[in-house]
Amino acid sequence: MKVNRIAMSIIFCSLVFIQGIFGQVVVDYYVNEGLKNNIVLQQKKISYEKAVYSLRSATSLFFPSVQLEASYVSGDGGRSIDIPVGDLLNPVYQTLNQLTGTNAFPQIQNVSENLFPDQFYDVKLRTSMPILNTDIIFNRQVESSQIEIKEYEVELYKRELVKEIKSAYFSYLSSLEAVNIYSSAIDLAKEGKRINESLLKNGSGLPVYILRSESEIENLNALINEAETKSENAKRYFNFLLNRDLDSSITVIAIESVDETIYDSPGALERREELKMLNSVIDISESVLDLNKYFWIPKVSGFLDLGAQDSRWNYFKDSRYYLFGFQLQVPIFEGFRNSNKIDIADLELKNSELEFEKTTSELSLSISVSRNALSNSIQNYQSAQKQLAAAQGYYNLIVKGYQEGVNSFIETVDARNQLRSAQLSVNINKYKVLITRAYYEFETASANINEQ
Repeated sequence: MKVNRIAMSIIFCSLVFIQGIFGQVVVDYYVNEGLKNNIVLQQKKISYEKAVYSLRSATSLFFPSVQLEASYVSGDGGRSIDIPVGDLLNPVYQTLNQLTGTNAFPQIQNVSENLFPDQFYDVKLRTSMPILNTDIIFNRQVESSQIEIKEYEVELYKRELVKEIKSAYFSYLSSLEAVNIYSSAIDLAKEGKRINESLLKNGSGLPVYILRSESEIENLNALINEAETKSENAKRYFNFLLNRDLDSSITVIAIESVDETIYDSPGALERREELKMLNSVIDISESVLDLNKYFWIPKVSGFLDLGAQDSRWNYFKDSRYYLFGFQLQVPIFEGFRNSNKIDIADLELKNSELEFEKTTSELSLSISVSRNALSNSIQNYQSAQKQLAAAQGYYNLIVKGYQEGVNSFIETVDARNQLRSAQLSVNINKYKVLITRAYYEFETASANINEQ
């Protein structure tokens, strides 16, 4: 007999262990599905990808840019320039004709040249490149920090989504168990009514007991309708988080016991994405401050043009050309705007550092509060289990006494109500342990948020 009891204990523990593994697999499956399908998370990922492309654009400013430029201009009329070539050369030509006794040097007219070009084209490849520009250097640093912020935003929402999925799933299981508890209570109340009807027929019962049973049954029907509504809402919210059809079925696992151990999580603050994001914000503020401090550094750039230009679409050897040069920009005076920008950037940096300190304190408090909430929920669960055991024993004694004529029917109703309340308390506190643990995992950044 002792061997059989030991074997049964081993089998029971094995079943509980297997059930716990299966339950964790189901929860992990739904968490992974939510991480893949949640719409808000997909939007966060798109925002991160946009930041990556912004960084690539900022990096491309360090490389040369080459572009083809072409223009065609033609006009007539307007202003012109008079060139007195006739007045200058005709006297000379006339003298030469007299000396040579010939007309080899004819008279020429003055020339009027229009300022508008006549069928003039210019086609060139322009290559330009920054040689020294602190703006693009610090801009790239800012964009790099922006990528980090977007990445941490994705990780933070993942962690929050995992918490919400677990909480919603356990809330749904709790609502289903509440429905089952009310259903069992209705069965007990109906059995009590049947017994009272039988006693009344035999002349040992009272009609008031039947009315009391009917009132209890109707009250339980109202409670079970409310519980079913809450269960349906919990189901829809859970499916909403997973971006599924709101009426999709959910795999239900029976959770008989929960882990009542509180695990410490060292280094929780260092893992929190909020602080990592604020560190990146501080980096951005420092980059902006350096950008404004180094306003006095000259900006140097160079360019090279390779092209051809001529009139009437003529193209000869002399039409080709090249042109290169350098540009220098040195700030001299801008009405103290640069010094004002430095002061503003310095204040922004100080504000970011203060925000980091405040957030660190807030997160430390949140972790402590979350740990206390988990500890309190475990204690409440343990207390509820003891109350359930006492309520079950009390109910068994009262029912037995009622059957033997020692206790009244009202006492059985009271015992049933105590038993139902104790069962609901265990149910609520059991899942509250699981929900507060999910919150504790979120606060300590200890939950696995990687997609499988």
